[in-house]
Amino acid sequence: MKSAGTTAATGAAVTESGHVVPRGLTALLTTAMAFSMMQLFLLGALGPRLVDGLGVSETLLGLTTTVGFGTAAVLSPTGGRIVDRVGPRRALVALLAVSGTALGLIGAAPGPALLLAAVALGGLPQALANPATNKAILAAVPAPRRGAVTGAKQSGVQLGAFAAGLPLAAAAGLLGWRGAVGVAAVAAFAAALWAWRALPADPPPKAGAVLRTPPASDSPVPWLAGFSLFLGAGIASVNTYLALFGAQRLGMGPTTAGALVAVLGVAGIAGRIGWSRAAAPGRAPWFPALLAAGAVGSAVVLAVAVRVEPLVWVGAVAVGVFAVSGNAVSMVLVMQRSAPGRAGQDSALVAAGFFAGFAVGPPLFGLLAERGRYGDGWALVAGEFLVAGAVALLWAVRDRRTGRGGTT
Repeated sequence: MKSAGTTAATGAAVTESGHVVPRGLTALLTTAMAFSMMQLFLLGALGPRLVDGLGVSETLLGLTTTVGFGTAAVLSPTGGRIVDRVGPRRALVALLAVSGTALGLIGAAPGPALLLAAVALGGLPQALANPATNKAILAAVPAPRRGAVTGAKQSGVQLGAFAAGLPLAAAAGLLGWRGAVGVAAVAAFAAALWAWRALPADPPPKAGAVLRTPPASDSPVPWLAGFSLFLGAGIASVNTYLALFGAQRLGMGPTTAGALVAVLGVAGIAGRIGWSRAAAPGRAPWFPALLAAGAVGSAVVLAVAVRVEPLVWVGAVAVGVFAVSGNAVSMVLVMQRSAPGRAGQDSALVAAGFFAGFAVGPPLFGLLAERGRYGDGWALVAGEFLVAGAVALLWAVRDRRTGRGGTT
């Protein structure tokens, strides 16, 4: 069978190893990842408008992130088992449809109560995103290409950041913030229809419950979950408060402040693709510690930007290249090391750690932001990244001693 071949019925590419790759699979998975966390970036990019227009305080803005990602952290283990049971197509369609519903409710929220409820609903697609997309890659993409496809689809999260920070933030100037969120909701429903039509049908759902098998004793999952906990706490604080920092402390207008999130998003796309492509099995275990070290430096740059304002742009780029890329490399490691049949569950457990960090980080930062102590806030973020790096380094050293670091 030739790698350039296609199936007669679907036009999907067929690889030399016999994998049938649906046309546009990478683009679809990237889109799904973008919408899974779109609400986070919209709330961050539109933060100045929400504070002024909806009466949302800085602390409550952080609480929205806590509610959304707290829900995602609680649901992630169950979400992984559900994906292993029902298949990636059903899970991706549900992910995108629920994302559209949550965005629509955010746009219609008359006050903080419904806003928080809508954000909680948005935790479900976050819980499904990594298990569903990773499962789709393992089912359809040959092993040599999985790192590249994983990096591309993980960059979808940062594509969502770019969309929220630039075109949607600009649209908010024309349509109002509710109109901009409504545009995002319609796009999510359109993507759900795309997924339903583009992906091959899943087999019938497995009868009974999927077993809750624990990770193997030498699995990196517990370590990667701990790394992701502290990494997520720092990233979520940056995502939620970077635009508000630009507007309140650096005197930027709302659109320019939102562009900071877009810049972070573009840098994150490049970082996730580049680092994931480079994450060969022999060297990938060292990447999380390396990226965490760069993330510490990015937070320090943001702290210095309190006094040297142009450095905020440098800090935003560095957060994208280093901190944001850590999650993509974690998912590459999960797929390299997961036992057969455990990809969805392992992805979900690592994602649960990441989401728990997203839930914890912003409220702590918000307490400092409400007092105008952004410098202290960025120092807190640097400390969170430092702990993440320590966890990653300990695991990489242990992995090398046990002889797993050079496996393929």
